[in-house]
Amino acid sequence: MLTLNCVNLIGRVGANIEIRFFESGSAKATLSLAVRRRAKDAPPDWFNIELWGKTAEIAANYVRKGDQIGVSGYLKIETWNDCTTDALRSKPIVNANQLHLLGSKQDRLQVEDNTNLDTF
Repeated sequence: MLTLNCVNLIGRVGANIEIRFFESGSAKATLSLAVRRRAKDAPPDWFNIELWGKTAEIAANYVRKGDQIGVSGYLKIETWNDCTTDALRSKPIVNANQLHLLGSKQDRLQVEDNTNLDTF
């Protein structure tokens, strides 16, 4: 039986990247990505993205809020027990193993002036 779990997204970064370094020397970066739909009046879809290792370090150094990027990876579902209700909670996360820096420096300057990502 063949299975496939592949995610490819192009969008704009919703906030500056958060990066954590672990004692093992590994790095983990997290960010939110706004992806437009084809309908011009539809709000963007928001995705939680995780990057690891050298890719996370590159993202932390070069990617800022509003930048256009592309990511390729796989979808995972993170689950936990809510500490107040003890209910099982979950959220989808894209674990990206490839990062593509898109757009020009001029695009970055224009996006910095307009921080409302709903209109990109």
